[in-house]
Amino acid sequence: MPRITAPTLAQHRSRQLHALLEAAREIVREAGPQALTLAALARRVGLSRPSLYEYFPSRDDLVVALLAEEVPAWADRLRAALAAYGTLEEQVAAFVRAELELMREQAMAVALTEHALTPRERVRREHARLLRPLVDALAAAGVPEPELRAELVEGVVTAAGHRLYAGADPETVIAAAVAQAVHGIGGWARG
Repeated sequence: MPRITAPTLAQHRSRQLHALLEAAREIVREAGPQALTLAALARRVGLSRPSLYEYFPSRDDLVVALLAEEVPAWADRLRAALAAYGTLEEQVAAFVRAELELMREQAMAVALTEHALTPRERVRREHARLLRPLVDALAAAGVPEPELRAELVEGVVTAAGHRLYAGADPETVIAAAVAQAVHGIGGWARG
């Protein structure tokens, strides 16, 4: 029977989960997203695979858990970036800049989602949380179909992110992405 290292079982599980997720991040940082397997994680933390399965029944569940832990803080950063500006154009530009900066800082999470076999719906739910600040800003400004418009802006961000990961100049890519996302704003109001 595993040794409990906290006053309660719930606290033990919470600590263990935190340690597992941190070890998973280390594996990805050291060897890339393809190296993150349940076997590698079990070896890293010294748990048997059956014990690890109590936390993550599959690699997909592990990837989703990593994203779920990070997304709320990212969404808060995006919301704060938008809140600093008054016009919709400024808010869209701030969103694009902030999300690309997050992508640069959090390359590990982005790489994981690209290498994950995770059912896309599970990743999409987490990703929708990141788009919520932009959707809310678009809806508040009366932009029709705010969810669709936010997804279109996200397409610009995704394309820019690929350029950043390929080594393109960040300032050039970010400026182009902002210009592309904001350029279409005037047309939204006309429907």
